[in-house]
Amino acid sequence: MSEIEDLLKDVEILREKLEYLINTKNGNLINPEVVAASKVLNAALNRYNEFLEEKIKTRKNE
Repeated sequence: MSEIEDLLKDVEILREKLEYLINTKNGNLINPEVVAASKVLNAALNRYNEFLEEKIKTRKNE
């Protein structure tokens, strides 16, 4: 699997985990577990965006 596919897979897994936690916490978005899962997902999305930005820069320089 390519790096981009790995990142997308991680994002999807983390998104599903966050959705599950929100449902099990009755929609309580300030529950510490929900907040922690949201932060982890956010970090994964940031890594994905950084990867894409680097690819775009690389292609512009070719």
